[in-house]
Amino acid sequence: MAALRPASLPLAASPVLAGTAAAFWQTGTVHPALAAMALLAAVLMQAITNLQNDVGYTARSGERLGDRVGLPRATAEGWLTPKAVRRAILALSLLAFALGMGLVTLRGWPVLVMGLVSLLAALAYMGGPRPIAYTPLGELTVFVFFGLVAVPGTEWLLAGATSSAGWLGAVSVGAVAAAVLAVNNLRDASHDRLAGRRTLAVVAGPRAMRALIGALLAVPMLACAGTAAGMRQPGWLLPLVLLPRGVLLWRALQSAGTGPQLTAVVLALFRLTFWVAAWLSAAMVLARVGG
Repeated sequence: MAALRPASLPLAASPVLAGTAAAFWQTGTVHPALAAMALLAAVLMQAITNLQNDVGYTARSGERLGDRVGLPRATAEGWLTPKAVRRAILALSLLAFALGMGLVTLRGWPVLVMGLVSLLAALAYMGGPRPIAYTPLGELTVFVFFGLVAVPGTEWLLAGATSSAGWLGAVSVGAVAAAVLAVNNLRDASHDRLAGRRTLAVVAGPRAMRALIGALLAVPMLACAGTAAGMRQPGWLLPLVLLPRGVLLWRALQSAGTGPQLTAVVLALFRLTFWVAAWLSAAMVLARVGG
């Protein structure tokens, strides 16, 4: 289970939840089977990314440099062999492809494009000659795929079009998901520097990263407040109930160092991403039902 990182699965569910709610806001209906297929596809992509991250980092001997402070990797600890993990990646990739082809028959070629691009990104995060995880582009990649691709993609799959609600969800969920990786990279910056990883935290430094994380956490609140003012519907302020939790996490981030203390912040941000999607989804549903 360590290689699958089950604590990260809320990240997979969050965009699907927000995209499904946006589709309901747009059409007033939900297609449970399509929504379930979208959720399964998202979970598969997250699992593939986690497995590739585990085996890819071990293959580059990153674990052997310095004192790593992150969660243990199954291949580095010897709990799983790299060969077994690669077989699991192949099996899950084939399953995701089969699921995607089923969705293509229902919704057409755009689903194939989104699916293939997402699968390639999942594999490229820690795979290939120049993994994304070794560059400063990790946070941007997360924002794009967990936000700008996954949320409107789910909405389009269910409703046949995207909407302002879907893009609000995309920006909000994508920003908090990117904050998760930003804190993770901030925690691991010293070790990553030794391993040759030029993450954004390594390049920008801790002060800039903390400022970026604060900005990312503020995005959903500002976006929802702007939407409420623009639409003159106070129901869009519902996600602001998470503001105290966000402030607490921000304070925890400021008081923690760059080591193990930040692991608790990472785990809390996994949950916060889901709750942002959940409260935003509630706002969408109320906006539709209440007119």
